[in-house]
Amino acid sequence: MTLKECKKEEKMDREFRKKFKFEGSINVLTQMMVDPAATEKRGGAKNLPLRRGEILDVIQFTNQEQILCRNSQRRYGYVPRAVMLPL
Repeated sequence: MTLKECKKEEKMDREFRKKFKFEGSINVLTQMMVDPAATEKRGGAKNLPLRRGEILDVIQFTNQEQILCRNSQRRYGYVPRAVMLPL
C-alpha cells in the first residue's frame, strides 16, 4: 500500500467516525452477502448503496433493522438486515 492510499484510508476512517459517532477501533465482526434477489438501492445520507450479491464487512450490529457495514470501496453505511445473508 502506498503512502497516498494509506492517507486516503485514514481520512475515510476519520470521516466515518465523525459521521456515525463511532468510537474505538474499527473491527470487522463478520462478512455477509447482499441477497441476490434483493432490489438494488442507491445510498442515502447514511445508507450504503446496495448491489446484488455484494460481500460486505459487518462493523456493528446496530439494531433489529440495520447493520453498519463497509463495502469493497471502503464506504460505510447502514444496510437493512432483511437483505443480508450469512456467508
